[in-house]
Amino acid sequence: MIKELEYKLFTDVVFGDVNHWDYPDYCDAFIFSAEYDGRDLCEEELDKVNEDRDLVYELLNDYL
Repeated sequence: MIKELEYKLFTDVVFGDVNHWDYPDYCDAFIFSAEYDGRDLCEEELDKVNEDRDLVYELLNDYL
């Protein structure tokens, strides 16, 4: 499990429920899949990452 999340180590981030009518909040958006430090995150790790709404929002801004 990832203890401390480093923003720069996330790659290949794919989002779900990105509703542009909800701009700028994107409150329903979540990370569907991602790599962290070169490896795919498992479902449990994705659940944990998605709890950090600030991180999700920051990654989403890069994605868009």
